[in-house]
Amino acid sequence: MDFGFSEEDEAFRVEARAWLAAHAGTGTGGRAWERTLGKAGWIGLGWPEPGYGNRTAGLTRQVAWAEEYARSSAPPRSGHIGENLLAPTLLAHGTDAHKARFLPPIAAGEELWCQGYSEPGAGSDLAGVRTVAVPDGPHYRITGQKTWTSLARDADWCFVLARTDPDSRRHHGLGFLLVPMDQPGRVEVRPIRQLTGTSDFNEVFFDGAYARAEHLVGGAGEGWRVAMSLLGFERGVSTLAQQIGFAEELARVVRAARESGAVHDPVVRARLVRQWAELRTMRWNALRTLGGFGDPGAPSVAKLLWAGWHQRLGELAVQVRGAAATAGPADWSPAAPYELDAAQHLFLFSRADTVYGGSDQIQRGIVAERVLGLPREPKGAV
Repeated sequence: MDFGFSEEDEAFRVEARAWLAAHAGTGTGGRAWERTLGKAGWIGLGWPEPGYGNRTAGLTRQVAWAEEYARSSAPPRSGHIGENLLAPTLLAHGTDAHKARFLPPIAAGEELWCQGYSEPGAGSDLAGVRTVAVPDGPHYRITGQKTWTSLARDADWCFVLARTDPDSRRHHGLGFLLVPMDQPGRVEVRPIRQLTGTSDFNEVFFDGAYARAEHLVGGAGEGWRVAMSLLGFERGVSTLAQQIGFAEELARVVRAARESGAVHDPVVRARLVRQWAELRTMRWNALRTLGGFGDPGAPSVAKLLWAGWHQRLGELAVQVRGAAATAGPADWSPAAPYELDAAQHLFLFSRADTVYGGSDQIQRGIVAERVLGLPREPKGAV
């Protein structure tokens, strides 16, 4: 089961491969790399509307680009939150002014975004948000805290789910707000140190006396509808590119198993085969659901599949190396941060896979309630 690529699609793939071969090794990521992508029109391929400095491509060509990007070992993307989450949301719910203001700089790689959803005490329960936004003339003053905010240190803007009606509860009375991050003394970003020693996630604090949100998307009280629409864009073509990265990680684990001799252990062999088979199944499921709409359980099922799979791969990566997996690649020094090799980083970082982006518990709740029609899980009032 796979896509049928036309000759025109294959020509597009060849163009993408050649461009990536010429440019992927020229930078290390970040804003400079986003600008390089934007200058060539590679940002916004999946947007249904052209005219913002982006070229557009059908589903098969989006798949071809994503696959070639993953295979090219190009730098990690810093602009994917703006391109793949906010932009489709603005195209669906934003005003013409919103589109004209924000889509061109996203397509050019000039403005980076982060997502302000999760909060302490609420986690993946989006309806439990306590961040408050109060009207103040044409803007809103925003007070509250967001956590696990990826890329917040580098972002220019944050889209924030906040309570615009202070007397509301749960998913009622919410607003989807666009907040500039460059507000010294008003918006504070604090890195969260992880098991890996890095700080990919952050806490963000909004001081309501001064912090302002300049734009409201979808209208007052419509934040829940807009936020749910955005989550529908979170799974898509990028899932296939993610799986190519997973396949490369699995290949490294197989090589390590051969080198260590663990491949001769029948238990290890069975786990390796299972990882391979499950990865193939995930690809078929992604292809089956790609481009489809109206299935409320598909994104949750996809998240449950890949998160658990990737976590088990991390466990297998250290298992096949045996005792050697407990030693780092360099001598430890109290004066310097500890170092991890690729397998150790995979093992430690993948512990978060079943939590961020909606925990497994939340995903199972969505499937239970929206697909199986089971009674809603009781939740406390907010």
